[in-house]
Amino acid sequence: MDNKVRCQSCGMPLSEEFGNFGTLSDGSFHPEFCVFCFHNGGFTNPTQTMEEMIQSSIENMTVDLGMTQERAAEIAHAYIPNLKRWKN
Repeated sequence: MDNKVRCQSCGMPLSEEFGNFGTLSDGSFHPEFCVFCFHNGGFTNPTQTMEEMIQSSIENMTVDLGMTQERAAEIAHAYIPNLKRWKN
């Protein structure tokens, strides 16, 4: 994709400017996960599967970013499995 720091669960760009870093149980920021995936020291959806994350990502890219279904699916299937949360 690009060289932006990204959430290692969903791929969202992370930035202090956006204020979207996830949080640890002590309230400090987690440097690898976004607030939508990781909050207060744990995953917001701990039972979510990688396939569910891929589908959520496709929906986000098509609805919020205006991508075609095909392009969003191509990106999600290529990118999500390589993030730390989903690597075996």
